Amino acid sequence: MRIIQVQWNLRQIMADRGMFQTSELLPLLEERGIHLTREHVYRLVTKTPQRLNTEVLVALCDALGCTPSDLITSVVAEQRTARTGTADPSGPKIGDLRPIRARIRRPDGVEE
Repeated sequence: MRIIQVQWNLRQIMADRGMFQTSELLPLLEERGIHLTREHVYRLVTKTPQRLNTEVLVALCDALGCTPSDLITSVVAEQRTARTGTADPSGPKIGDLRPIRARIRRPDGVEE
């Protein structure tokens, strides 16, 4: 199974431009009409956003001189299926399995 993950590169792009504090991004966004709280900008820089407003994306690209593909990179990972032991066609089927009768032994060694 293929799993596609998103790699969010905002922090790296900021570092490449000499910006190491999230608060440096706030005035750049405000110049472009994007008004976010400091906490929101911090989360935007430090975590991969699940949803992103296109106006914010365009403002980030304009402020940092980059493209959306610089900010967002898709990473394809192959997920291996866990082997459960049931995939072997030559082995017993679930309908073929029967319980084994238990033997009860007394402490003196006599079986019932």
